[in-house]
Amino acid sequence: MHVISLIFSIFELQKTTSSSMGKDTKNNNRPNAGFSDSRPSTFFNLSSVDRKKAQVRFTLEETSNDGGLLLLKEVDSQIGLIDRLSGCLQDNRHQSYVKHSVDSMLRQRVMQIAAGYEDANDCNALKDDGMMRVCANGQQTLAAQPTMSRFENQADNKQLYKMAMAFVDNFIASYASQPKVIIIDSDDTNSFTYGQQELALFNNYYGDYCFMPLHVYEGISGKLITTILKPGRRSKSVNVFAVLKRIIDYLRKHWPDTLIMFRGDSHFCSREVMNYVHDMSRVEFITGLTGNTVLNKCAQMTVESAQRSYESSQKPVKRYHSFMYKAGSWAYAERVVVKVEVTSMGTNVRFIVSSLNIRAKVLYEQGYCARGAAELRIKDHKTYLLSDRMSCSSFKANQFRLFLHSAAYVLIHTLQNEVLKGTEFCKATMKTIQLKLIKVAARIKFLKTKVIIDLPSAFYSKWVFEKALSMFEVLRI
Repeated sequence: MHVISLIFSIFELQKTTSSSMGKDTKNNNRPNAGFSDSRPSTFFNLSSVDRKKAQVRFTLEETSNDGGLLLLKEVDSQIGLIDRLSGCLQDNRHQSYVKHSVDSMLRQRVMQIAAGYEDANDCNALKDDGMMRVCANGQQTLAAQPTMSRFENQADNKQLYKMAMAFVDNFIASYASQPKVIIIDSDDTNSFTYGQQELALFNNYYGDYCFMPLHVYEGISGKLITTILKPGRRSKSVNVFAVLKRIIDYLRKHWPDTLIMFRGDSHFCSREVMNYVHDMSRVEFITGLTGNTVLNKCAQMTVESAQRSYESSQKPVKRYHSFMYKAGSWAYAERVVVKVEVTSMGTNVRFIVSSLNIRAKVLYEQGYCARGAAELRIKDHKTYLLSDRMSCSSFKANQFRLFLHSAAYVLIHTLQNEVLKGTEFCKATMKTIQLKLIKVAARIKFLKTKVIIDLPSAFYSKWVFEKALSMFEVLRI
């Protein structure tokens, strides 16, 4: 009974989770993109200012328009994510010719993604950016596009597996103590491909060639657990279960007393999941369930009752009913909840199946429907951090790219939920954080004994910087 009340309180907590989404585009075909101009500075005339002639020239050195990356650098120094990821990579290059270390390139690329520069081509324009150099631990000149492209293509299967587990280790380390409950939300999404890219398959649902990356989040906090790139067809439930089982078993070794609940849509419903939950202690599941003639027959009385109520009142009607059901391939009978909704648009019938025994309405509305927050997190990942930029020909290189974007997500999410807690940014989209926190002008002076970073004396989010930097200063003591 204690477990049921705990889960009910968690569902109540999730009702406050929400996010707004937008869409951003970028033109990567600008003239001479990514090449610094070594020509003498030229004055460009502007409109007069108070009857004075106005001119502009590009001569300001050691500056950046991404000063907010300072906050992400400090976040990473606290959680050690990039150190974890770089420790998974083996550098097989001849060290006599190495100018850019694996660690510096990883930091450079992740920070560029966090600032909105999603492609390796952007490295050309940003290789002398002062703030990027600070984030890459003071490199004189950062890696250009050819070096970065080779870096993206060097990881093998073993290294990629270690990186996937490094994200899980980071997720575990993000908790100061063993949590009472965690909810594992998983969903896949499309990433369109162009050209001859390995394992890019035609998906009939999306009507194009694509990859189908699997995103795994914690449903209460929104923390990313890991991301796995999949070929263009939608993964079979048994294949997804193999990934989730490995994650749950790994979490159980670290958290023996945590109640772990798996949640997903009907695509993730399988007998393997149900059998696994029955054999494990303190593991539950809740998934969608595709309707069939037997389920429709079991729900017939509820459907007819809702339709009669609507006909008499002409107001939308919503009814819930639960019953035990065992499909032919299932080893056990499971609890099924049916939701019947009748409106002027017609009758809508939906089914879910779960190992939890709580009120049908609570289980559906506060338990199952809350998984929609995971879809918003995927949109954050794709729309604002542009993780669907899968332009490498190698499948392994695209998996590596997905990890880079996932690292940027973890840094911004940690900044948002730990450092910016109590501010207007704690519920903002990642795009808002990019525009109002990261896109801040900064001038960097590299001296012999120290680095001085000058920020504007007045700008919109100055008070947030003062609060955050004061916090980081205390944490380093």
